[in-house]
Amino acid sequence: MYKVATRFLERFFKPATIYKYGFNWSPMYRRTTAKVIEVSNDLYKVVIMMKPNWKNRNFVGTIFGGSMLSATDPIYMIQLMQILGEDYVVWDKSVEACYKKPAKSKIYGEFMFSEQEIETIKQQVLNKNEIDIVKTMSLVDAKQNIIATFNKTLYIADKRFYKKKLKQRQANT
Repeated sequence: MYKVATRFLERFFKPATIYKYGFNWSPMYRRTTAKVIEVSNDLYKVVIMMKPNWKNRNFVGTIFGGSMLSATDPIYMIQLMQILGEDYVVWDKSVEACYKKPAKSKIYGEFMFSEQEIETIKQQVLNKNEIDIVKTMSLVDAKQNIIATFNKTLYIADKRFYKKKLKQRQANT
């Protein structure tokens, strides 16, 4: 559904606009209580913000760690899918969360890729067909205190290779 809607909206809006509002209007992401507040035109930078509210407060009145994790979960994967395009498969593989301080106020997170990173990813996939990368991001408060850090492992593959791999796997079962 999201892919079909995105393809239709690309006729009228920039990818960055679709990305930002698509996330913010999506029931899946709205439930995290976070909001995408900035997306660069090239999609290499995405910024989210989360405020404490009754939907995400834990027993002691701070932002629940699960809310923070879910707010960060889909960003890198979908960001990378949009940057790399249709010839690649991207999946979230794992995440390691490290909570440093209680989140008592608004928190922010930046998801960044550089042109060099994207070129490296494309070259490695060209050479190996599939790779894992680890991206690290932090949620910070307004004073730049680190609240939580997430190490996200992403799987990236050449789409033709991935389809062959799936067919082989299905043939072996």
